[in-house]
Amino acid sequence: MPADERAAPKGLWSAMRRMGGLLALLLLLPGLALAQPVRIKDIADIEGVRDNQLVGYGLVVGLPGTGDRLRTAIFTRQSLVGMLERLGVNTRDNEARLDTRNIAAVMVTANLPAFAQPGSRIDVAISSLGDAQNLTGGMLVVTPLLGADGEVYAVAQGAVATGAIGARGAGASVQRGVPTSARISAGAIVERAVPFTLANRPTLRLALRNPDFTTARRIAAAINRAQGQGVARATDPRTVLLNLGNRDPVAFITDIEQLRVTPDQVARVVIEEASGTIVMGSNVRVSTVAIAQGNLTIRITETPQVVQPNPLAGGETVVVPRTQIEVDDQRERRVGVLDGGVTLEELVRGLNSLGVGPRDLITILQTIRAAGALQAELEVR
Repeated sequence: MPADERAAPKGLWSAMRRMGGLLALLLLLPGLALAQPVRIKDIADIEGVRDNQLVGYGLVVGLPGTGDRLRTAIFTRQSLVGMLERLGVNTRDNEARLDTRNIAAVMVTANLPAFAQPGSRIDVAISSLGDAQNLTGGMLVVTPLLGADGEVYAVAQGAVATGAIGARGAGASVQRGVPTSARISAGAIVERAVPFTLANRPTLRLALRNPDFTTARRIAAAINRAQGQGVARATDPRTVLLNLGNRDPVAFITDIEQLRVTPDQVARVVIEEASGTIVMGSNVRVSTVAIAQGNLTIRITETPQVVQPNPLAGGETVVVPRTQIEVDDQRERRVGVLDGGVTLEELVRGLNSLGVGPRDLITILQTIRAAGALQAELEVR
């Protein structure tokens, strides 16, 4: 047994073993749960300095027989005919006879970074649209990428990389990754820049990634201490207004984004019921409450036994049923009392001492909230 496990309380280790891999519980210990100062750069964005999403429709060619079936994927066949016509090849008269599986129709997506200039390169993601089985080894032909306004901002082309591995035999197959999704690193060239400039702007706005009145006010106060009173003002829980005056915007942003503030945190418990994941904030508190948890479990095991007579007895071989019944009424579990104002660590420790499993823990938290004893927001996804 490892030394760390020997040093830990036996009850805690046994409870964690019962949970197994079904529960991912984030436990923030008091020493780690205390909010630490972070840079403004890490909790807020400059309004207007943002990515723009691009999308396009293209064809991947050169597949080793793993592409779309042209007889069923009509859009792939029509795209192939149109591409060949643009290249001077007429296949309209024999369109119905096209029967290749070396081509696949795909959607191409990309994020155009802020201030990206024509000639710079960006990554693209590719996803199959038809019944292609694998995009490995394919080549994406020239694909215009459009913005929300319908204008072409980039053009993508290049060899696709799926990162997937697959092998198939007569009786079994193995696959790792998703072979119908791929990427092209630096696979698109920017053709048009999104018009946005920081020069000659009298004001800027900081947009908080996690809106909060207290955090917004602390950011404004930190900026005013560093740059002078009246420079920053929190207008709502998400926005801090910055007055630039005659300051250089780039130098001003560089200075304020390195300032450190302590963000406030809402007391919240998030439950992902499908996977059994529970995440609790450090500010979660529980009023005085008594908890009892236990279920009746009946296990029936059938182990039939074959009985053969003596060879000289002249009897018959029979199967004698053997049934074993076990009843677990959880008698060893007691009622636990949590005093008012307990911390997150004490709450989880108390629940673990009851031998609570992943699904039971979710139910207990929901019941505590229904009883009005959980002083936090409970979000179930």
